[in-house]
Amino acid sequence: MDPEKVEARDSSERIVTTVVPLQIWTHQTINPPLLVLEPGLLSDEQFDIISWILVIIVQIISISGLVTNILSIIVFTRLGFSEASNISLTALAMCDLACMIFSMWTNLCYLPVFRDSSLPFNVHTVKFLTGAGLWAHIVRTAAWITAFISFERCLCILVPLKVKRLITPRTTLIAMLVISMFTVGPYIFMHLRFHFSWVFYPHLNATIFDIVVINSKHLILSEQIIMVLCGLIQPVLAFAIVVTCTVFLIVQLKKISSWRKSVTSAKNQKQNSEDKSAPTNTGTGTSISQKEERLVRMVVVIATTFIVCFIPTCVAAMFDDSFYEGTYRRIFAILILINFLGGSVSGSVNIFIYYNMASKYRLGLRRLLRLDNEK
Repeated sequence: MDPEKVEARDSSERIVTTVVPLQIWTHQTINPPLLVLEPGLLSDEQFDIISWILVIIVQIISISGLVTNILSIIVFTRLGFSEASNISLTALAMCDLACMIFSMWTNLCYLPVFRDSSLPFNVHTVKFLTGAGLWAHIVRTAAWITAFISFERCLCILVPLKVKRLITPRTTLIAMLVISMFTVGPYIFMHLRFHFSWVFYPHLNATIFDIVVINSKHLILSEQIIMVLCGLIQPVLAFAIVVTCTVFLIVQLKKISSWRKSVTSAKNQKQNSEDKSAPTNTGTGTSISQKEERLVRMVVVIATTFIVCFIPTCVAAMFDDSFYEGTYRRIFAILILINFLGGSVSGSVNIFIYYNMASKYRLGLRRLLRLDNEK
């Protein structure tokens, strides 16, 4: 295809192919369109300094998260998948691992030294389809897996006698696959409108690897629906489910703690006249085994960490195009970097939560790292 021509079909199809953006990132041109703004809240120097600081922090955390999630996947694989919770936690670790990889690549593209260098591709557009776009979809996958784990723990408290039949390893695996298709699947439709192609720019006398956009009313409508579904409904709904389940679990943990204290007090008072065994079911749904209680506490910590780190993503999802196409582009770009920071932190700290709150995981990790003397 001649890069200087525009491919057009008959007007009944209303399909026109154009190349975006019209400016590329080289020394001969201005900075990337997303980062070159009208005079606003941040100057070029201030924006570059903040970008450098955030990118370096995110890269360090992402590298550590890369290592910790690989260790978690190995440990959970050695522990086996006879327990449903191991399957969901392994899927969460795999999502976090993928997020670390795409986060490192996307943040590298934000560095002024990298984005302003003479590269044979358009950093801004290629970065979106190969890094930021995939990262956003996988982060939503991790959000829904966290929501599933939190909801599963709620069922363990509400229906402790039925949850083993409802949440089996098989149903958990199916749920992980459905969540993945629900969150990552729409990304495939983006490639119906966006295609990689070599594009010739006459003002640079160079052919650059860029993205070709097909403007069709049907594809535009599909893209708008996907953006509303994936950009707004999915993250906000997952966030709401995690928050609701976490609040419920915290309340129930307080009830369980009070119940255990009352049972212990009653045993101490009547230990000479009554049986010392504590009741196992109060009929209120708040009595669970100590093993389940520890798992619930671990899920609460994981969910709370996710809530804190996921807030910037939900905030960014609530803004429309006018926010990042106008004077506030720099603020939006900083918010995007904060999103990467929150996602990296959330995906990196889980290993410490598992290690401190799950005895089997702690033992498995110590054996993997040979921290215990083998007999």
